[in-house]
Amino acid sequence: MTDIQIARAAAMKPIKEIANALGLQEDDIMQYGKFKAKLNLSLINEEAVKKSNLILVSAISPTPAGEGKTTTSIGLSQGMNRIGLNTTVVLREPSLGPVFGMKGGAAGGGYSQVLPMEDINLHFTGDFSAIEKANNLLAALIDNNIQSKTRSINIDPRTVSWKRVMDMNDRSLRNVVVGLGGTGSGIPRETGFDITAASEIMAILCLTTGLKDLKERLGNIFIGFKFDKSPVYARDLNAQGAMAALLKDAIKPNLVQTIEGTPAIIHGGPFANIAQGTNSVLATKMGLSLSDYVVTEAGFGFDLGAEKFLDIKCQSAGLSPKAIVLVATVRALKYHGGVDLKELNKPDADAVKRGLVNMEKHLENIAQFNVKPVVAVNRFTSDTDAEVQAILDRCKSLGIAAAPIDVWAKGGGGALQLAEHVKQVVAECTESFKPLYDWNWSVEQKIETIAKKIYGAKAIDYTKQAKRDLRRIKKLNLEALPVCIAKTQKSLSDNPKLLGRPKDFIVTVRQIEIAAGAGFLVPITGDILRMPGLPSVPSAEHIDIGEGGEIEGLF
Repeated sequence: MTDIQIARAAAMKPIKEIANALGLQEDDIMQYGKFKAKLNLSLINEEAVKKSNLILVSAISPTPAGEGKTTTSIGLSQGMNRIGLNTTVVLREPSLGPVFGMKGGAAGGGYSQVLPMEDINLHFTGDFSAIEKANNLLAALIDNNIQSKTRSINIDPRTVSWKRVMDMNDRSLRNVVVGLGGTGSGIPRETGFDITAASEIMAILCLTTGLKDLKERLGNIFIGFKFDKSPVYARDLNAQGAMAALLKDAIKPNLVQTIEGTPAIIHGGPFANIAQGTNSVLATKMGLSLSDYVVTEAGFGFDLGAEKFLDIKCQSAGLSPKAIVLVATVRALKYHGGVDLKELNKPDADAVKRGLVNMEKHLENIAQFNVKPVVAVNRFTSDTDAEVQAILDRCKSLGIAAAPIDVWAKGGGGALQLAEHVKQVVAECTESFKPLYDWNWSVEQKIETIAKKIYGAKAIDYTKQAKRDLRRIKKLNLEALPVCIAKTQKSLSDNPKLLGRPKDFIVTVRQIEIAAGAGFLVPITGDILRMPGLPSVPSAEHIDIGEGGEIEGLF
């Protein structure tokens, strides 16, 4: 059966029962129908957070189709519950961009899904819509102030960096001109759209600690400069209150369930190649408050989401994972071993062995953070025993625990060995993770540390624009912020064509965006874009709704 057929055949429990399993009462949740609910922030217990166990799921550098981190996270959480460990899975919300673009869905797969999958993949509880509205309210207030003759604060339109957002892949909106149509339609200026997952509002929502902090962060959003060269922030337009009001429900994490009834908390959805790539601090702390173990994921490979999870999210929120699960697949290793995408289903154990250098680099990167890894070999039907064994043998030679998993077909039952490995690693963990860099270092030193130690780069090259941005950051006294590097997910380098384990390459920083509200800087490398485009055959062409209202084509 397809993912959506498996999801429909599942017998979902009322969300009240899932809440009860977490020790919650009806007043602790705000229901969205029978199978979804919002969780009150008052449920977060900092003492419980310190005692619980956080497990991060990451991956090697992926193929365009992804290697199944979400499916693995869900399957592992189900497997851990099967061996008697009180576990909750905490994930990001899917963006409509990938759902209608390449992926066709992002709620796990097979018998390791979160339900109701149609709702989660589409509008869910409206969080993305609220983030869009808050973002675009600020954009409207900026243009309104530029137009105003009586209340203008003299914003220089040429310096405005704030863009509008939309939760869809639409390359034609990357660069636009607003204000055309005469004097009554505003002041013409160049701007553009980012995808909602790349909005600073999304980043803020995922790093905030509560409503008070949310308003402060929203007020700290850097907009541009006045004609007198002084900086302009959202608070100068009194925007933060109204923006926070739009986010009053979106700030609350969402409670759903996996196909086996494991509690699942889903909240926020920043991409990892252009943002921090992890769910919200509030959702993670909620899971840690309500269960003994939390399985969470960070987007794309360890060089992207996991590095940002550790250096930004964990540093900001005082979190420390006790184990990191690295998802590896035969197809990705063959891809990094030189096999064409169209040939990945053909058996080739030698190509797997050639591609293992990519996995080894990610394992070395995990060690730099002083956390012990476990490798999960996510099996696909085309994988041969010899190919899987090649991965297991290499892990054994490195002294790293590894287990094949088949969570798509078997759910939690396909991750029991992995669950036992994770249980042991967590039990043996006695130290906190070690950050890669100190936030107080110079911006250049932070970028260089990540590029050299995590990516394997030889040097950094800054364009003229990036050098101007560095001077601007220094002028604004924002040098002590961490860096959230935007980079291709297809390679350890900033060049998507350099597969395997590239060495001695140069990372080019094109520009550096300021996300003062979120509390980080965004060095943009290579050709990475913050508004993706649709593929030649988008998944949207296969998504439909039947006469009875059933959604078709999600997977």
